[in-house]
Amino acid sequence: MRNPANVLNSLSTHSNLPGYKFKRLYRILFNEEMYYTAYQNIYAKPGNMTEGISDNTIDQMSLTRIETLINTIRDESYHPLPARRAYILKKNGKKRPLGISVFEDKLLQEVIRMVLEAIYENSFSPTSHGFRPQRSCHTAIMQIKRTFTGAKWFIEGDISGFFDNINHDVLINILKEKIDDDRFIRLIRKFLNAGYVEDWVFHNTYSGTPQGGIASPILANIYLDKLDKYMEEFKKRFDTGKAKRENPVQSRLWRRKEMFVQQLQIEKEPQQRTALIRAIKAIEKERALIPPRDEMDNNYRRLQYVRYADDFIVGVISNLEDCRTIKQDIKNFLNDKLKLELSNEKTLITHANSPAKFLSYYLTISKSNLTKRNSKGALRRDYNKRLVVKIPPDTIKKKLIDYRVIKFKNNNGMEKWVSYYRPNLLYKDDLELLQQYNAEIRGFYNYYSLALNASSVHSFKYIMEYSMYKTFAAKYQTSVYKICSKYIKNDVFTVNYINKKGNVRSQFFYETGFKQKPKAIMYNVDIIPQVAYTYGTTSLIDRLKARKCELCESVDDLEMHHIRKMSDIKKGKQHWEKMMIARRRKTMAVCKSCHQKIHNGG
Repeated sequence: MRNPANVLNSLSTHSNLPGYKFKRLYRILFNEEMYYTAYQNIYAKPGNMTEGISDNTIDQMSLTRIETLINTIRDESYHPLPARRAYILKKNGKKRPLGISVFEDKLLQEVIRMVLEAIYENSFSPTSHGFRPQRSCHTAIMQIKRTFTGAKWFIEGDISGFFDNINHDVLINILKEKIDDDRFIRLIRKFLNAGYVEDWVFHNTYSGTPQGGIASPILANIYLDKLDKYMEEFKKRFDTGKAKRENPVQSRLWRRKEMFVQQLQIEKEPQQRTALIRAIKAIEKERALIPPRDEMDNNYRRLQYVRYADDFIVGVISNLEDCRTIKQDIKNFLNDKLKLELSNEKTLITHANSPAKFLSYYLTISKSNLTKRNSKGALRRDYNKRLVVKIPPDTIKKKLIDYRVIKFKNNNGMEKWVSYYRPNLLYKDDLELLQQYNAEIRGFYNYYSLALNASSVHSFKYIMEYSMYKTFAAKYQTSVYKICSKYIKNDVFTVNYINKKGNVRSQFFYETGFKQKPKAIMYNVDIIPQVAYTYGTTSLIDRLKARKCELCESVDDLEMHHIRKMSDIKKGKQHWEKMMIARRRKTMAVCKSCHQKIHNGG
């Protein structure tokens, strides 16, 4: 049985060969080791304990279940079950549909995802950042910061209902361009056509990929890679001119400066030299405030494009009419080639002086007369025409409302923010409560740490801090003053706890600050990632293969017992709970008899 890393690396090696077609992919799905790796990849996700249309979840996972799944794939009798439709609330109050599959379907989707990623990842455009290894919202923003300098216009792309409107026939034809394996293609078609069940009524799926499906993100990227490649070709046709023509005012000032420099070289009189130096410096200051190139040069055009999932943004150096043409061309391409609709209302053309919104950031082009000398000693407006990234004004307020930690009071006609306690957190212990607030503050700051105004997160932290004090006070039915007196040590809110070794440790409230981070923590976004797969031994499978029950130590075929999260068993009354707490694991390989006792409360 071939090692999964070798299989995937072999696929990845051939992914960039022009005209190469992948054959006999379906037989990869007979490899048990692929499922072992897939199981290891996804087992820790809490959603695996959520039931689909049956009570089949990741719990009771065993080698037999994998063997049975492979047998149905081998004889092509496998048919994915419809997903159970559920809804999650979006920030705007609307609901996003989510498809919850049974675990066997999730496991197979993960294997398919690994295969498709190995085939396509190296050929994806460097302008694509969503659902890709070593890429994120931050790498998308960093690429925009580096490449959109001097943009005059932004085109904010919005594809109407993208995930629900992916055309199955178009997607299958795109896959067939690289994959020459009818059985593999048929299997993907089965997933696309599996349908969903809502309120116990079955619905067919004639378009779209299930939101929440493991293979959906890679399929979406394969689909929209056509748009990325189109924009690459469009850019080549659109970009004209090597550089904007020189500003004639700059040229005149340069000649005057050169004349004074020449006079200075021969002038001996100290007063005259001083006057010439002053004149040269004055010209340098004047030149620094005048654009070196003609901003109205119609023979110079540039276009930049970045996409994250189904959101994209285009930066344009040209006129408004060209932007309208670009928007219409993108709309026509999406409609004609990908059967998608570009929203006219939400696809905005925004002048760079006004903020465009992308990935919950505001993007503008700076105007600044601040100067500094470059490496050659010349004065330059180094901060002018740069792309500026900011936190939108209402973002902090909306997040505080989402967390329900704030109330608003009228203070002489002014809106006053007042922190509020969180009743839903009162059941947590002290350490969990503190960690919850720290995680929320840190998570919010980490996402917006690239913003120029990242320091404004201080106001978010301030409200969260006092909400935490009030939550502690409500928990112990006392006052904020008494809570602060008890927990604040050396001006820092501190919770002491005993670790598993019996040592006293301290957890502190977040006090690291909110400086702007100059760059994303990771990755060079200009290089197409070269994916190499290095999968080691899967510990979960090794534990199942050991055939020794981790609870009663009897030798038998084993099943893996899963729990959603460790806090579910924090009291540790049962023997199996104490063992899982001691090992700090959400899994336990047990025999069928012990597993039945666990579920029966024994």
